[in-house]
Amino acid sequence: MVPAWLWLLCFSIPQVTLETEDGRVLWGPQPVLVHVKDENDQVPHFSQAIYRAQLSQGTRPGIPFLFLEASDQDEPGTANSDFRFHILSQAPAQPFPDMFQLEPRLGALALSPKGSTSLDYTLEGHYQLLVQVKDMGDQASGHQATATVEVSIVESTWVPLEPIHLAENLRVLYPHHIAQVHWSGSDVHYHLESHPLGPFDVDAEGNLYVTRELDREAQAEYLLQVRAWNSRGEDYAAPLELHVLVMDENDNPPVCPPRGPTVSIPEFSPPGTEVTRLSAEDADAPSSPNSHIVYQLLSPEPEDGVERRAFQVETTSGSVTLGGLPLRAGQDILLLVLAMDLAGAEGGLSSTCEVEVTVTDINDHAPEFTTSQIGPISLPEDVEPGTLVATLTATDADLEPAFRLMDFAIERGDTEKTFGLDWEPDSGHVQLRLCKNLSYEAAPSHEVVVVVRSVAELLGPGPGSGATATVTVLVERVIPPPKLDQDSYEASVPISAPAGSLLLTVQPSDPMSRPLRFSLVNDSEGWLCIEKISGEVRTAQFLQGAQPGDIYTVFVEAQDADEPRLSTSAPLVIHFLKAPPAPALTPAPVPSRYLCTPRQDHGVIVSGPSEDSDLASGHSPYSFALGPNPTVQRDWRLQTLNGSHAYLTLALHWVEPREYIVPVVVSHNAQMWQLRVQVIVCRCNVEGQCMRKVGRMKGMPTKLSAVGILVGTLAAIGIFLILIFTHWTLSRKKDLDQPADSVPLKATV
Repeated sequence: MVPAWLWLLCFSIPQVTLETEDGRVLWGPQPVLVHVKDENDQVPHFSQAIYRAQLSQGTRPGIPFLFLEASDQDEPGTANSDFRFHILSQAPAQPFPDMFQLEPRLGALALSPKGSTSLDYTLEGHYQLLVQVKDMGDQASGHQATATVEVSIVESTWVPLEPIHLAENLRVLYPHHIAQVHWSGSDVHYHLESHPLGPFDVDAEGNLYVTRELDREAQAEYLLQVRAWNSRGEDYAAPLELHVLVMDENDNPPVCPPRGPTVSIPEFSPPGTEVTRLSAEDADAPSSPNSHIVYQLLSPEPEDGVERRAFQVETTSGSVTLGGLPLRAGQDILLLVLAMDLAGAEGGLSSTCEVEVTVTDINDHAPEFTTSQIGPISLPEDVEPGTLVATLTATDADLEPAFRLMDFAIERGDTEKTFGLDWEPDSGHVQLRLCKNLSYEAAPSHEVVVVVRSVAELLGPGPGSGATATVTVLVERVIPPPKLDQDSYEASVPISAPAGSLLLTVQPSDPMSRPLRFSLVNDSEGWLCIEKISGEVRTAQFLQGAQPGDIYTVFVEAQDADEPRLSTSAPLVIHFLKAPPAPALTPAPVPSRYLCTPRQDHGVIVSGPSEDSDLASGHSPYSFALGPNPTVQRDWRLQTLNGSHAYLTLALHWVEPREYIVPVVVSHNAQMWQLRVQVIVCRCNVEGQCMRKVGRMKGMPTKLSAVGILVGTLAAIGIFLILIFTHWTLSRKKDLDQPADSVPLKATV
């Protein structure tokens, strides 16, 4: 049959063109395809006239071991080329005539189920099959062809393999041959599977290889499955299994457990107490020397000169226990333990394990006060209850906060429950406070003994008992503060009042109370003064700048004369008044110009200018004040009697008897002038009369005559003394002029 495409080449293909009337081409030349219908005029033929195959005993049924191929020249994909394969005959027909089966469409030749079970190369070693191929599919008509298939039966070499032992870290050239498999049949392809996946491979001849070093710790065993496949990847037989065991090598050091939390050991724990138990792991083969681990303590090392160690380690179990050396609370110790495989033999591997140990505290210390004696502390008897008396501090040498909790109590010295204690549970400070009022008469002093104890039970050797501290309290007698006769004072004064004008007298409420000392506070203008002892409040100067209706407030302060810290005060409000009209001047009696010393109760009347004087103009009152001389201010006192007179007295108890000129400043209607008051201070008799010097009595000598008499008397005495001295001198000279023999000899002994 000629192919359709060839017939197309044998004919010229007509071209059709469609044009419009004006010559435009609507459809250009187009090729026309002519299809030639195929006829089944070709006979199929096999690719080989004789096929030869080698069949291994043990091949599974239905697994093709040979594929037949046929072709013809008819059009592919049509019934003309749809082939069907059949077995026409089998020789010999033993033990069954249908030992083989042929897949009709694919031409796959395989053993039948009977043939698979009964095939025996020792009985029948060769089979010849006559096979046929026909086109037209399953139709009865069609062309056909035949071929011969020679099948040789051979003994199966697909036998199980012994386990293979491979050393890990094997130093060889890779890939390294480890085994070989063989499928005795023909058309075989080998396939290798590893469980788990490992570095293994197989070649076309069935040689097995390991492609790199093995690590037993990563995988100690592999299961290899080798498959014998046909060209379609179907197993001829069940896969062969090969166990690969990796032999151990001491290539892994012991691995210490991860550093866990710090191990706590109470202080004073007895020797032999287990601290921890180490359990190092070795990835090498279990129960082999490579994983046989022993332990050795590296640190802490024994102290110099000390045989005992603080810790010990058991060689095989890894148990770390306390040695005989005591530990102190608060110590943080890092233990270093060497873990060695090969049971510590030479050439083994090792690792250093670390264990953190802290020595915890036990309640083995009793609390103590920082000081055992406090005070004496002075408290006034009127102090309010709740007042803090003293703060005591106690310390506890234990480290654990729970062991430093303290309990405080008053052990003795407070039978009346006068005092109490306040403290925070987690604080070492306790406050001694007053709970009741103190009384100097009932108890002038107190000795309060406070005891401190640990809240938790004390442990350990000789923890001791609670400590005490003594607080000495002295009670001070309280003197009540002074009290004035009024809560506040008021006074009115004309703005024309002279300096020294008495405003009022401040007095204590109880005349029998302790003496007071008075002073003024807040006298910003300096207008006032107060007598420190008597409490008399006076004007200190002219009220310069004051206006009628103004109010001036100061404070009177009174202090206890013996206890200045005790004081009280009261406001004094001054109301300034308009100056009153001047009264008519009346003749004043002639004042006495004599004052007694020591001071007696009388003075000198000082009056303003006479009514007919030029200065005596207007009717306003006069103001009197002492001159600014400090001595005058000290020695004299001037008190206004009325608008025209003042009273001058001594301020001191004693002044020298003599004549004094006292300056007095008089002011009137914004005018000022100074009077010079002549005062004679003298001694006085009991009647208060001045004892004055008297004049010379008649007949008595004068001063000159008395001096003459005295001089004459002295001259006479002098002449008499001269005569006596002259006489004595002459007598002495006469004695010296006598001869020597007239001088009596002195006796010698």
